[in-house]
Amino acid sequence: MDHKLLDILVCPLCKGPLHHVRAEPPKHPELICRYDKLAFPIRNGIPVMLEDEARALTAEEF
Repeated sequence: MDHKLLDILVCPLCKGPLHHVRAEPPKHPELICRYDKLAFPIRNGIPVMLEDEARALTAEEF
């Protein structure tokens, strides 16, 4: 992902910072909001910043 894009993206719910997590296949990269405990997927290099598309983080992940 472009670093400039990562610098301006925030969580769509709380407007807090996001942390980019790179992943090796078969996992997909994600943007993590630690405040809301959500992981937003990055598909084909495009962040999907929709609450309905986010997955809840488990206790071990945050």
